[in-house]
Amino acid sequence: MCAVIDLCAGSDGHSASCSLDPKAGGRVATLTVDGTDVLVGPDPSVAPTGWGCFPMVPWAGRIRRGRFQFDGVEHRLPINFDVHAIHGTGFEQPWEVTSANGRTATMECRLAWEFGGEARQEINLDDTSLTCTLAVRADRLAMPAAVGWHPWFVKPQRVDLRFEKMFVRDDDYIPTGRTIAPTSPPWDDCFAGPLSTPRLWIGGLEVTITSDCDYWVVYDMPQHATCVEPQSGPPDAFNIGGATRLEPGDELRRTMTISWARSSDSP
Repeated sequence: MCAVIDLCAGSDGHSASCSLDPKAGGRVATLTVDGTDVLVGPDPSVAPTGWGCFPMVPWAGRIRRGRFQFDGVEHRLPINFDVHAIHGTGFEQPWEVTSANGRTATMECRLAWEFGGEARQEINLDDTSLTCTLAVRADRLAMPAAVGWHPWFVKPQRVDLRFEKMFVRDDDYIPTGRTIAPTSPPWDDCFAGPLSTPRLWIGGLEVTITSDCDYWVVYDMPQHATCVEPQSGPPDAFNIGGATRLEPGDELRRTMTISWARSSDSP
């Protein structure tokens, strides 16, 4: 099963729909609530990193120059963003749909890197939320792992994005490992310790993002979109720390939920 999968939900005069594109990295391609597009949709002129909501696996964000050490051995990753490796391999791989029933779908893929392993997604749409669960499992080799999501939200009228700390980044937009109090936007930065549930106001909707991930990347520099990306580890986690070590058979699993409601105080 490789065709686009449509999920629909709705009650009390409200409707929500999304489409999943297994061939385009197993991503949520569109999300529409009461006629309002919540995500930046497909555009053939845009790079795979620039639309929808795609899974980041088996790493999230940049790995500096595609190099890291694991168990004392240096490893190199495919370079796919300037001189760095970015967002894993899953967003560029086709995924296999293993089930779909109108509101829920599951997809799997074998990871295209030297450590092997497999990734699995479950995506569920209900009347007021979209929940994505992403898991990565090691097979015969131990491996480092970090997972996350990269949703491209349509540019909000305003936001509530407050965190306890922000990672200092260098000129390559890669965290150094040191943290400071958050500075003012614009951001292409990693944060930790949400002080409130991240919220965006989009076309009369109040959109909230919740996750059991400990790290959040916010990218609000584009004029047309804002990205709020929950991650299990920071960018460059394989080098600065924050990745999860998986022994053969171990699994790393995280969940993200995008929820919405009609805003009573929309700008």
